[in-house]
Amino acid sequence: MSNPTGRRTAVVIGAGIAGLTAAKSLSQAFDTVVVVDRDELPDGGRPRRGVPQGQHSHVLLVAGQRALEELFPGLGEELVAAGAQVFDSGADLHLYRLGAAWNPVHSGQPFVSMSRPLLEYTIRRRVQALPNVTVRPNTSVSGLGGADGRVTEVLLDGERLSADLVVDTTGRGSRSDRWLAALGFPTPEVEEVKVNVGYVSRIYRHTPGDLDVKAAFVQPTPPAEKRIGAALLIEDDQWLVSVGGWHRDYPAATEDGFLAHAESLPDPIIAKLVRQAEPLTEPVAFQYPANRRRHFEELTQVPAGYLALGDAICSFNPLYGQGMTCAAQEALALGRLLAEHEGVTADLARAFYQEAAGVLFVPWQAAIGGDFDYAETAGRRPYAAELFGRYSTQAQLAAQVSGEVRKVILSVQHLLASPMALWEPSLTAEIVRAARHEPEGTQPQFGHGGHGRPLWTAEDRDAERIRAALREAGLVEFSDKAPGFAVEGGAPILVARLDGGDRDDYVAPITAAGFTAAADPEDPTLLRVTA
Repeated sequence: MSNPTGRRTAVVIGAGIAGLTAAKSLSQAFDTVVVVDRDELPDGGRPRRGVPQGQHSHVLLVAGQRALEELFPGLGEELVAAGAQVFDSGADLHLYRLGAAWNPVHSGQPFVSMSRPLLEYTIRRRVQALPNVTVRPNTSVSGLGGADGRVTEVLLDGERLSADLVVDTTGRGSRSDRWLAALGFPTPEVEEVKVNVGYVSRIYRHTPGDLDVKAAFVQPTPPAEKRIGAALLIEDDQWLVSVGGWHRDYPAATEDGFLAHAESLPDPIIAKLVRQAEPLTEPVAFQYPANRRRHFEELTQVPAGYLALGDAICSFNPLYGQGMTCAAQEALALGRLLAEHEGVTADLARAFYQEAAGVLFVPWQAAIGGDFDYAETAGRRPYAAELFGRYSTQAQLAAQVSGEVRKVILSVQHLLASPMALWEPSLTAEIVRAARHEPEGTQPQFGHGGHGRPLWTAEDRDAERIRAALREAGLVEFSDKAPGFAVEGGAPILVARLDGGDRDDYVAPITAAGFTAAADPEDPTLLRVTA
């Protein structure tokens, strides 16, 4: 009997993490799912040609692990049975950042570490076991076919594959722009932030006692330093070690170049491992020129029957380790939307791209915000980058001495908590206290004291949001006669002078924007706005 929703066949282009997770969600809504990939798909955890970064360090964030577990219950146990390592993301990690190593802290967040090929192979076996899914390797796609506002088929070499929905997961090199344009559809704006990142990786044998942690990350202090290093304990008692950097400050793919780069890092832990461990592979290089995002969510006209997912929408600087997690979260979002919508319509596509934009918002801002620590980075700077960068630096410095700040930062980095968790009043006070090296129990004093530039100014995040609310209401902006944030009880306070007009005209839009506004008790011409 035919599917009453019109969801008979879905075709997924690409059998990487994004394609496989999408296939799982589609399998619950379509009669048949076909996954095509141009590569030979090897048995076991072996690298393949279509995933050139597969031989390098990959981090599956804790949020990504949870998303995959929701899609594939029991996947974590399968990975561990295949040799993946499990450890606490805070206690078993050596993290060097901003000139100092963090003290270990028990985060309560189990972290699973394995090679990218092992992860992909384990997921692929689960997908191939689904009764309504077929995976076709060695199958190249040459284009799409369609009519009347929708995509209806995938063009293969010598074959046309009919589809009610096509999902493109072919990565940053997706030819979706060309394919859609050929059918007369508008193509999305492509945003790029150029970083010219590169790294070289090598696998070493793990021996007992070589390091007293299961992962090590050495990160630079921008803008003076650009070099980075990582060592991850993975399956088969192996270390996967990668060294590299931003803006072409990465090594040659030679033994001497690899060691020299490791020894140049500001913390010796990576170099120590490289010098004493037995190498099992030759150095392998990978370069990544730019973050790339296709803004499908901004299109007013989208075709029915076609979706892009994963790196085909947004490809991040891989040094931040966010790509696989975002792909899994997008696949979950697709599954939810398929359950909520009937048929395969343009409305479904629009809803998905809005959901994907929500998934990507924080990781994208975090990635390019970090990249703009370097003057050489080229592209559109994220909103409030200077403020968030400065405050993030203060938080990272505070984490060197505060276990509570470390835990929150780890949760934010693993996409388990919003970055706004760092702005909670109690944590704000702890960050400022720790950044000033004040002893535990000190009552912080904030504002324009003798400590240089304050953490917040009238040009910063909340002030800009307040001004935006006023502009939206057509009101006069605050003047800069009395700019500046103070902090009381850990909460930022904007103090701004009124520029005439009725006080209520200012207060109403500020309140609507989620702030609290009141007259200053000592000067009625000042308005105190609590963020």
